Amino acid sequence: MLDINLFRTNPDLIRENLKKKFQEGKLPLVDQAIDLDKKLREAKGEADKLRNQRNVASKTIGGLLAKGQKAEAEEAKAQVAGLGQKLESLKVSEEELAAELKKILLVIPNIIADSVPIGKDDSENVEVEKFGLPFVPEFNVPYHVDIMEKLNGIDLDSARSTSGNGFYYLKGDIARLHSGILSYARDFMIDRGFTYCIPPYMIRSNVVTGVMSFAEMENMMYKIEGEDLYLIGTSEHSMIGKFIDNLIDPAQLPQALTSYSPCFRKEVGAHGIEERGVYRIHQFEKQEMIVVCQPSDSEGWFVKLYNHTVDFFRTLDIPVRTLECCSGDLADLKVKSIDVEAWSPRQKKYFEVGSCSNLGDAQARRLGIRIRGEKGNYFAHTLNNTVVAPPRMLIAFVENNLNEDGSIRIPQALRMYMGGKEAIRA
Repeated sequence: MLDINLFRTNPDLIRENLKKKFQEGKLPLVDQAIDLDKKLREAKGEADKLRNQRNVASKTIGGLLAKGQKAEAEEAKAQVAGLGQKLESLKVSEEELAAELKKILLVIPNIIADSVPIGKDDSENVEVEKFGLPFVPEFNVPYHVDIMEKLNGIDLDSARSTSGNGFYYLKGDIARLHSGILSYARDFMIDRGFTYCIPPYMIRSNVVTGVMSFAEMENMMYKIEGEDLYLIGTSEHSMIGKFIDNLIDPAQLPQALTSYSPCFRKEVGAHGIEERGVYRIHQFEKQEMIVVCQPSDSEGWFVKLYNHTVDFFRTLDIPVRTLECCSGDLADLKVKSIDVEAWSPRQKKYFEVGSCSNLGDAQARRLGIRIRGEKGNYFAHTLNNTVVAPPRMLIAFVENNLNEDGSIRIPQALRMYMGGKEAIRA
């Protein structure tokens, strides 16, 4: 949510940003917001004027009664009552104007960074850097489900019977590998100075609207029927919500947290949900990074965060690349975003395994996350990034560590989480 002062002082910046994000349909909302803000300020000014008149009239009543001027006192009381009715009416008008203005502000996207490439969709994202040598083995690399099934590690048919498409059972060493990767990710981030957290897996609607746009909410979140609770789509939601309405002392910043959670997503409009596999699913687990920091530090933290993910994947011998999201691919709250993509030897291309985002003060402004300042309080900046999200990451893992005999090599970093095993075999 943008600062209303930006609409007053530089509306052209907002209009230009909408064009960069290919959201020209929202251009009329800028003028509507400016008009509503003007009416709201006028209503507040009129209310202040009426309160002053009421205070003056109230003060005269006692003096008139003391002088025995009862008729004049009654007239003053009637005036006070009339002013009170006008104030009540203005209060209703203020509330309606404020609600209408907020509704518009919530759908106007954040101002993107100058460095963000301009493009309509993810096909125009820009490669930044590659890490590790992408390779294709001389032997055939089967579909990831076929690899796991031969190792007796996955059961999709039973999951369809119990839950439907987009769910899975992991078993045996594949299930252990899944848990081992998450445990390794936890320790990896703790070793890099992050505080480990396990957050609530359900959050209230005011937190949901504080951390994401309405479009994301509609396409992602599962609501608990009859309650003001939603299942989280990522632990970022409840972790950022942890700071709602906080006034943070600068000495307590930055807050660098890493959190584990299951994640639940509707995946409305997603392609491939009917396919066999674990790439796009309704339920998964994830290790996340969250940072709350000074505005001046967020750009530096952004680079640090996505590099942590790159380093994590490289310790597991998985080639990756970083891809900068273009303007049209950025969610409305994001200032800048980098995707981390892993190499798929079977598909001979990269695919997304994580996303790092700088949201500027968008979430903080919606949730009231402020920093105490000597010259006045101000909004913090928030960032988030995926450390790892199996089982999607398992696709990259089994393909890049597959041996010709169908076994899967276990990199040194994971062996302590796999009972010392060097490979998973049928």
